[in-house]
Amino acid sequence: MDEELHERIREVIAGVPVGKVATYGDIASIAGAPSPRMVGRVLSEDGHDLPWQRILRANGTPAPHLAHRQLELLRAEGVLADGQRVNLRTYRWRP
Repeated sequence: MDEELHERIREVIAGVPVGKVATYGDIASIAGAPSPRMVGRVLSEDGHDLPWQRILRANGTPAPHLAHRQLELLRAEGVLADGQRVNLRTYRWRP
């Protein structure tokens, strides 16, 4: 992945405000990335300082291996989930 795209993805993720969420696909679309998987890759390789908890799968659920911690962090920001799913109609960020 080129450095410029990597940085754009990071910038978009950093812009998701407290109390809002976005999907991997939302971030890819805004950043001009060819796939949501690229967003996941950036987060896994270089996302330690980003609000990673605000990025969800297309159906409003967290990645299974992060679910408990991610939902806990979102709850602290005022984002409530119905079970494992965040209501994207309510909480989705639209820049």
